[in-house]
Amino acid sequence: MNNSAVYSLLGPAEPAVPVVLDSPHSGHHFPADFGAQVGEYDLRESEDTYVDELYLPATTKGVTLLAANFPRTFIDVNRHEGDIDLALLDGAWPHELRPSGKAEIGKALIWRTLSDGRDIYAARLRPEQVLQRIAQYHRPYHEALQQLLNASMARHGQVFHINCHSMASSAGVMGVGEVGEPRADFVLGDRDGSSCGAAFTELVYSQLRAKGYDVAINKPYKGVELVRAYSNPAQRRHSLQIEVNKRLYMDEATRAKAAGFAQVQKDLMEMIQVLIAFTGQGHQPRRQELQHG
Repeated sequence: MNNSAVYSLLGPAEPAVPVVLDSPHSGHHFPADFGAQVGEYDLRESEDTYVDELYLPATTKGVTLLAANFPRTFIDVNRHEGDIDLALLDGAWPHELRPSGKAEIGKALIWRTLSDGRDIYAARLRPEQVLQRIAQYHRPYHEALQQLLNASMARHGQVFHINCHSMASSAGVMGVGEVGEPRADFVLGDRDGSSCGAAFTELVYSQLRAKGYDVAINKPYKGVELVRAYSNPAQRRHSLQIEVNKRLYMDEATRAKAAGFAQVQKDLMEMIQVLIAFTGQGHQPRRQELQHG
């Protein structure tokens, strides 16, 4: 399969600065063999709509942006390939299982349900169907991200990776948290400080707070596989997940861009510019207390 169907690589082929972005859930090109019983509009409810566009101007600053082209409901690259929902399978899984608990809400590697609880498929999937999706979509995306992170390490001796996401303004029936619970403007996830140095989280936190945003850390999102898999702060490999509240930049009902899109984009680009300057000064992440919002 041509990798152009899997992802887009935007900006320089190798990071000109030690900052790498990836948007794993903004894709909406539907594979012909999806086989869902619900329509594309419903399957896009979980999409990180416009997130790749929000961060696109960073590519003019020497930052490389990796963006998935397929929908997360087809296969979620922010899950380990062993995070299998056994209730979705027609047959035994032949490989290692690495359950995350997401199968309980139908959102493991291959999504079983929509956020309102509706089944995505009319019948169970065969293990070979899941294996094909892993081989054709999941692994190529992960390999592309690894190559970018390694290229930054080889060229700059460090990498600051931002895993870019968006979130609904409040928790849904099959989501994280109590139904209807409002969410902050931004949620930063560093897996309780294990995926990046504290100074990276603090820099992003302080920059967004200075713009007047309500920012939470690791509540309710701590970061999942793409933040976990390739981070090692002791080796100057830093990964941070950023969730932006959809209500800031789009109409959640119509999914159209809202007037706030340009301002959020501008604020994110100013944050990226500060981060680039920070990395250019050769700062080492320092340990200090953060005020978790």
